[in-house]
Amino acid sequence: MSVAPSIADMENLVERAFLALPDAVRAHCGTLILRIEEEADAGTLAGMGIENPYELTGMYDGVPLTEKSVADPVPRTDVVWLYRRAILWEWVERGDVTLEELITHVLIHEVAHHLGWSDDDIAAVDRWWE
Repeated sequence: MSVAPSIADMENLVERAFLALPDAVRAHCGTLILRIEEEADAGTLAGMGIENPYELTGMYDGVPLTEKSVADPVPRTDVVWLYRRAILWEWVERGDVTLEELITHVLIHEVAHHLGWSDDDIAAVDRWWE
């Protein structure tokens, strides 16, 4: 029997995926925080209209760079959340990608939101569902 990767294991995979991003992308991430949690909390799910926590593998919480201004009041911290159980569930359900590939995909998708990309912008270059 295999043991599912722990949060610490996932943190290592996320760090490797982040360090593999192009230097220019990482430079735009500035103080972006990457967090791994077991699953999204009830308030987050309710706010997004999601009932099943396994439907949310990641989320960007912040103000996209394209919407930030030097005139903004105290800037809030931008966070990319990755949800361990949902990622593992999708990985097992798909069965056609490595865990590293899936984590990289989720991370890139959420970092793209930080950069100001819409879901349609992301889909134009990352046709993950195909």
